Formats: sequence, structure tokens, C-alpha cells
Amino acid sequence: MSIQQNLNSIRHPLSNAPEKSPFNAGETLTQQHEKLTVLLLGSGGRECALAWKISLSPRLEKLYIAPGNGGTGAYGENVSISPLDFKAIADFVAEKNVDMIVVGNEDPLVAGIFDYFDGKEGAPVIVGPSKAGAALEGSKDFAKQFMVRHSIPTARYQSFTAETVEEGCKFLETLKAPYVLKADGLAAGKGVLIIDSLDEAKASLREMLGGMFGKSSATVVIEEFLKGIECSVFVLTDGNGGYRILPVAKDYKRIGEGDTGPNTGGMGAVSPVVFADEEFMRKVEERIILPTVNGLIAEGITYRGFIFLGLIEVEGEPMVIEYNVRMGDPETEVVMLRIASDLLPLLEAAGRGNLGDMPLAEDPRFATTVMVVSGGYPGSYAKGEVITGAEDAVNAILFHAGTSRADDGELVTSGGRVIACSAYGKDIDEALANSYAAADTVNFAGKYMRRDIGLDLKKLS
Repeated sequence: MSIQQNLNSIRHPLSNAPEKSPFNAGETLTQQHEKLTVLLLGSGGRECALAWKISLSPRLEKLYIAPGNGGTGAYGENVSISPLDFKAIADFVAEKNVDMIVVGNEDPLVAGIFDYFDGKEGAPVIVGPSKAGAALEGSKDFAKQFMVRHSIPTARYQSFTAETVEEGCKFLETLKAPYVLKADGLAAGKGVLIIDSLDEAKASLREMLGGMFGKSSATVVIEEFLKGIECSVFVLTDGNGGYRILPVAKDYKRIGEGDTGPNTGGMGAVSPVVFADEEFMRKVEERIILPTVNGLIAEGITYRGFIFLGLIEVEGEPMVIEYNVRMGDPETEVVMLRIASDLLPLLEAAGRGNLGDMPLAEDPRFATTVMVVSGGYPGSYAKGEVITGAEDAVNAILFHAGTSRADDGELVTSGGRVIACSAYGKDIDEALANSYAAADTVNFAGKYMRRDIGLDLKKLS
């Protein structure tokens, strides 16, 4: 049996997992044949891709996206509710008889949306971890401590506050360049600095602890730099020992070609990943996924949703760079294409705590995405630029990220990353050709894209 068949087969219950689901098995089976009304929270390319995939399910009755963007309306109904306004969400859920909430972005999870609904009569199924589980992303210091507690391979590190800044400077002196500084809390993807100069690293540490990222950098994690190639592994878990590994992807964070310039939210992605072979994924599952799932259960942390493992291959060995508690962006824009199964029943089963023997099949084709972004991103950029050509793209699916509709219905830019142009191919070359052809049809003032997405993987194949 191949590693991929292994990864998609039934998971054996973990030794410390509950013997039975907290839900009646017969009731769950019945519910999994009913139509579902779903509320998806978020407004980016990730949520657009999730909306597309959910909309394909024969189990779907109605899909709402809050707040959505200029493209999500093609798959459901956008509603003007903030993902952080839990009271408004609860009122909407009651009004529309929503059966399930799928939380796209991390902010509501870290703020405790699972806990807000947990235990309430008539509450919808929540796909996403509890506030305690969301700390894996909400606090890098907590995540590193968790990895150490459960012997999960990661970089050597120490955490520092304003009171211990001098100790932090001394710790930097024990490391070799480049130096990695991470704001402990959420910082909109901008809280990680990689610096070549020791003096600059010390100065940046003082700036971060002085409020560079507000409260998010009140604690700073300093790590040793790991040299290798990165990939993203996604796990859907039910909190009771059941899990499925989703297609592996690789994203491209730097703004410039050749991985140069500042980090962005992601300029493109590719799946599958050539170096994530059978042996590599065996190590990932045994050394990282199982200890993570086991560790959450052992610590009494309720976690029913996605776990995003940001990994790096160091001389053939997988190590964890970071946890996220939701799907990645722009990886979701290729992962959703490569999931051949109906995603909606899997989400429901995970949210109910009972994945059981539900299969997850993968599409064997390659999938790629190329992000077209606003000029000036990730710095300052214009908004409201008219977008043309999107309707002319062929052999691709355009997942909107930073778009909105003007009063007259015209599609305009509203963010730095504008549209993810995703496509299939029998190989990486065909998929990339389709993605780039679609990206070339999309136009707006100042449009920019990287032209080297996937080239590093092609050199490895």
C-alpha cells in the first residue's frame, strides 16, 4: 500500500482517545444524510476556495459567507457581518437556522468563537478549535512549549519580554546568522523578521518589545534559523483521535522572484510537493501529526477542525516551523482542487467529533495558483482599481481575495492580494501554464505577479 493510501485510510483510535464519540452514532448517521445550511466566516482567497468546494456538495442546502468578497457571491450569499461579532453571528444563525459554521480565518478562533457557542441549546456545529486549541497559532510561545512537551521536532528557541531584553540580546549572540524573531501574538502575517546582522537583530528585538506590532510583540520568540525547503501539511481532526491528511502544498511568501524581498500573505502555491514523498510523510505522520493530535487530547484541549503544519525539510528530516489553526492561504486555493471527495460531510463529521471511517480521496492531477496583487504590496497600495478580464479566463478557477463590488456592481480591488488564479494540469508545467494564462487575462492598474512559482520544485523533479 502506498503512503498516500495509508494517509487516506481509516485512522486507528489513539490510546488515550475516548472509546466513543460524544454524539449518538445513529443520530450522526441520520444527520449526515440531511441537507445543511452553512455559514462560512472570512473574506479572503481561502474562503473563496472553501466556498467553491462546499458549493459543489449535494448535501448543501444554503451557503452564507460573512462577509465574503467580490467573488464569493458566485457560490453563496454574502452577508455583512464581521467574523468577530459573535452576537450578530448568533442572531443570524438563529434567524437562518444555520446548521454549521466553518471558520475560515484565525481571528474568531483565537477570540473564542467555539467557546461562545459551546454547550448552548441549538448551537450549530463549529468547524474550528476551542480558544485553548487556537493558542497554537495565537501564541507562538505556547506553540513552542507544546512542541517541546510532546517531543515534536522544531528549532531551538527562547522567549523574551521587555524585562528580559538584555537576556534576549545575549541569546542572539549564541546563534548563527540569519536570526529569526517572531512576535508571540497574531500580527496579520507580518510578525516574523529574518535578519542577517546581529546588531540589526538586537535593534529589531528592542523595537518589537517596544511595540512594533502592538500587544502582539509584548513577547518575542527568538529561534535558530533552519535551512531547508518548506511545505504545508494540513490535517482535519475530530478531536477524538480521528484525522485525515489533506493534499500537501508549498507556498511562496516573498514578494520578489527568487524568494527575495519582504514576506507577503502568499504569492502562489503548488500541490503535490515532489519532496514530500512516502518516507518524508511517514516521518511527518509519526513524529509530528500523531504527537500533535495525541498531545491535544492529553492536555484536554478541544480541537475539531484544521491543523496547519508549516514544515521545513532539513537534510531529509521534517521539522515544525509553526502551527496555524485553519487552512493556509494561498495553499487552500490548490488543496481544494486536489480533494476529490465531497468536503462538506467531512467537515460536519469533524465538527461533530466523529470522522469515523469517512474516506478522503485525492485528485491525482497537479494544481497550481498564481496570485495577482496590487502594485506596492506588501507596502502601501491603491484600492478601488477597476478589474477587467476576469470573466475571460479559461482552464482555470479564479478565487477572489482582495476584491469587492462597487455600487454599480463593477469589480474593483480592495486588498493587496487580489485574485488567485488556480488550475489543474497533468503535470506541474501544464498546471502552471494554465494558471499564468488566466493571470495574464486579469488586469487592473498596478497589477503584479511573480513569474517563478513552482520553478524550485521543477528543479527537484
